Amino acid sequence: MFLDDSPGLPSTSRDVRRDEFRPFMRRLPEFKFWLGVMRSTLIGIFCTFFDALNIPVFWPILVMYFVTLFGLTMKRQIKHMIKYRYIPFTTGKPKYATPSSGLK
Repeated sequence: MFLDDSPGLPSTSRDVRRDEFRPFMRRLPEFKFWLGVMRSTLIGIFCTFFDALNIPVFWPILVMYFVTLFGLTMKRQIKHMIKYRYIPFTTGKPKYATPSSGLK
């Protein structure tokens, strides 16, 4: 297997175990993210100056659209959090029964 049979660190990705924890890998660099955010914000502000683009929107449809987009974009991260049992919110410290609670 190894030429010198000495212990060492793994040097290729096939040496790493498949079930080892790996953090999120960024698919989008931060600069490109902020560039897209600024571009879309400026286009949105520019479009508010024209009455033809002032389209009335029924707010429940807008809320459902937001929830759908959020679910589709966060599906990969949510699956990762479920797989590694990550709980982002806690309800406080755990409460244990005291010895004087009447249990005998």
